[in-house]
Amino acid sequence: MSDFLERRIGRFTLRIDRLLCVRFGDCIDVAPDMFVPDDEDIVRFRDPTVADEDLARRACEACPVDALSAFDETGAQIAP
Repeated sequence: MSDFLERRIGRFTLRIDRLLCVRFGDCIDVAPDMFVPDDEDIVRFRDPTVADEDLARRACEACPVDALSAFDETGAQIAP
């Protein structure tokens, strides 16, 4: 599996940096229909992923190590 996972969520791209993830699970607590832990307890996208921009942004903000980030159509980081 790649070190980065990306998924289009509405108008922006959500990125998971699997190297930064330290398994707190705060993103899963915020958005359990969007994220799930893998066999190593590192977050990945749930399939299918709920495409809720607000929920994705809140999950980014909940991550204590900024392993989740969101980018707009121009590539500018909008969260966290």
